[in-house]
Amino acid sequence: MPPYLIIPGWTGSGPDHWQSRWERELVGATRVEMPDWHAPQRADWMEALDRAVGALAEAPILIAHSLGCLAVAHWAVRSTHRVRAALLVAPADVERASSPPALRGFAPVPRGRLRFPSRVVASDDDPFVTLPRGRQIALEWGSDLSVLDGAGHINTESGHGPWPAGLALLRRLEQKVAGEPRAPRPRERGPA
Repeated sequence: MPPYLIIPGWTGSGPDHWQSRWERELVGATRVEMPDWHAPQRADWMEALDRAVGALAEAPILIAHSLGCLAVAHWAVRSTHRVRAALLVAPADVERASSPPALRGFAPVPRGRLRFPSRVVASDDDPFVTLPRGRQIALEWGSDLSVLDGAGHINTESGHGPWPAGLALLRRLEQKVAGEPRAPRPRERGPA
């Protein structure tokens, strides 16, 4: 089973966010710690991601959210490290007029096909990317696309704490790259 590398978005993912929960629950899951979660710099984030992938013994499955998706796409253009696949949830549209100034250094959104299998997960009411733009990003990246109804930014604020449906999407991506059904293995838990 390949390791999972979790890449949160702007300001990180709090303890109740689905990414933090998955980090605690999935065997082999670790989080990329970015140099500055609140004032992100594209080059710094790409370097941190490159170090994290390079430190792993096996090619990982990347699990990114929001600005983390853009970090993955920019990183993929330059890095030669191997990745098995990427689950890219709610990629932020940093080119939109209302994008926070802190995120504009990640523009433009990379437009080339990613060099590994990927799935973009978008919502039809995400305040940070319109559905047509999310579809366009998925198409340009060569990603499969899953559209969620009324899921907001697919984060804690929109009610996505444990997010079991997301784990099902991760399982589908794993099946695609492995060629066989395989569910994410939960970490063993000690006595409560």
